[in-house]
Amino acid sequence: MDKGKYTIILFYKYTQIDDPTALMTEQKAICTKLGMTGRGIIAREGINMTFEGTNKNIDAYCKALLADPRFASTHIKKSEGTGKAFPKLSIKVREEIVTLGLGNADFNPTEMTGKHLPPEELYKWLAEGKEFEIVDMRNDYEHAIGHFKNSILPPLENFRDLPKILPTLEPLKDKTVLTVCTGGVRCEKASGYLLKQGFKDVYQLDGGIVSYMEKYKNDDFQGKLYVFDERVAMTFTPDEKRTVIGKCFKCASSSENYVNCAYLMCHRHFICCEDCLSSSGQAFCEEKCEKVFVKV
Repeated sequence: MDKGKYTIILFYKYTQIDDPTALMTEQKAICTKLGMTGRGIIAREGINMTFEGTNKNIDAYCKALLADPRFASTHIKKSEGTGKAFPKLSIKVREEIVTLGLGNADFNPTEMTGKHLPPEELYKWLAEGKEFEIVDMRNDYEHAIGHFKNSILPPLENFRDLPKILPTLEPLKDKTVLTVCTGGVRCEKASGYLLKQGFKDVYQLDGGIVSYMEKYKNDDFQGKLYVFDERVAMTFTPDEKRTVIGKCFKCASSSENYVNCAYLMCHRHFICCEDCLSSSGQAFCEEKCEKVFVKV
């Protein structure tokens, strides 16, 4: 496949969707017509999508999306595709576009969210040595391969764990806090949640880490950016100039090789170097998984 012919888009929008099922049907129809693949989630609180298609068809899709008043101000992030980033098209209706588990009745990101901080302003903050804390709102396996220098990495196995780990962030309540995530959808909801919990000065990185890296390569961001498609991780910096921070989960050697636990009932996603893989290319995240697997 000719990489130059394909584009991957990543975007979200918190906005009231009165009929998520009807929108799902519309989105499936236009994506199918344009031969696009990828994943989408639609809820009453908004949309969260990532698709791949030919450059021409992606342009046509974006034009149609932005013509809808509900999505006219959507920030669409683009990167070069491969033509095979996603195996198929899947668009589903869910309760939330990213699951925090609190429900709109208790918390609505369209009504309460952190201040948007453009990538240019973050770059300036970092260059000037401004006092603030970066809190990475991605899952632990995502930030294992790359994150901002000196950022706080909460032990989130899943975004819905945020309320459970909140006590570890309590010391930051009176500090300037910047939430970050891949494309912005999680840190927009997380920043609002922190404000609701009494945090005083909360920002979110506008457009997420991917927007920062598009402008400033790997300046201040170490390693690779984890993405949810067949690329697994992406970078804007040549390998010889990039710091590898990923560590093998088993032996702690430098690695950026992701695998899933071979025990399917676990299927944990983690970094495992080639030396720690079995002859069959399998790996287990824990000894107990291997023991159960062998018994089965």
